[in-house]
Amino acid sequence: MRHPVSRLRFRALTVGLALTASALLPSSSAGAAGAADQYEWAALGDSYTAGVFAGDPLPALGDASRDGCDRTSGAYPGLVQKELDEFPLGKDVHLANVSCGGAVITDIGTTKQTPISPVEMPEAGWATVDTQIKRAGLNDQTDVVTIGVGGNSLPFGGMLLKCLEEGAKVSGSCREHYTNPPEGEESIEHKLARVQEEYILMLAEVHKAAPNAKVITVGYPAVLPEDGSACNRLALTELSLIKHADVDWLRDDVLKQLNSKIELIAKFFGDQYVDVYSSSVGHDACQPAGEKWVQGLCGDAGAYWPAAIGKLNCGVVGKRATLVHPNAAGHENVANHVERAIRIALLDR
Repeated sequence: MRHPVSRLRFRALTVGLALTASALLPSSSAGAAGAADQYEWAALGDSYTAGVFAGDPLPALGDASRDGCDRTSGAYPGLVQKELDEFPLGKDVHLANVSCGGAVITDIGTTKQTPISPVEMPEAGWATVDTQIKRAGLNDQTDVVTIGVGGNSLPFGGMLLKCLEEGAKVSGSCREHYTNPPEGEESIEHKLARVQEEYILMLAEVHKAAPNAKVITVGYPAVLPEDGSACNRLALTELSLIKHADVDWLRDDVLKQLNSKIELIAKFFGDQYVDVYSSSVGHDACQPAGEKWVQGLCGDAGAYWPAAIGKLNCGVVGKRATLVHPNAAGHENVANHVERAIRIALLDR
């Protein structure tokens, strides 16, 4: 986690930059969406935005309004909101966080999602939720939209589990499985091409719904080490049986390629891309507990979060089923970068 002094310096820098730049802007530069009494910010995305186990559940446990999306108080949208409240931009910023665990790209603007949260799931399952564009109420008064989505559309989590399965075999290789796939399975090339097409259509829908908004896309952090051999294949708190060669392949040919496509598409639309990968290198799931910003297959989480999900039972090592997701420190790092991007985006509102 960042040293407190480092955090204060970062905050001072971003706030100072915003105040200096805003003083230089003519009053006529305010956009149509910035005319209201407050700025409107919509946070869209999947579990890496929602926070899942990174804080207290939002809405709180037992609340009738729980929707199965697993948003938490420790997720980066809420952390950014607190900073914007403490060091305002001249007007309050109203956050509509409709991110949802398990969301795929099309859930942002075209398809309804059925949440899959294991926490307090109703007997009949979770009710379907509308597209995130509709739930956030995007319109011509929306000032800024942040989007963190794409991994589930591969799906990256499913690929990790396949790599785990192949890793248990003497000659298994998930790289081979996805490079020369069996019938009925997409190759990684086709997966990435499909994700690119879906992301382009999604961003077009966001811009259509919020024509005056500054759109900020958020990439994925370094969940995997820069050298696969850094992982202990006996540790469930890391990546367990996934072979080192497959870890390297997942990092270079899957995760980095996904981030590159998100960045390329964002630039094509004239949007801002927030790189959280570079700053998180060395804080991956295979690092020691005090250094990792991403929990491994099993990790630390609140008592409300399950120890077992599907065939994965982390109770045997006294942990929770964290399934390679950012912890509180990881969300703080993302919050640092997203806060800066939002302040800059709102300078000309």
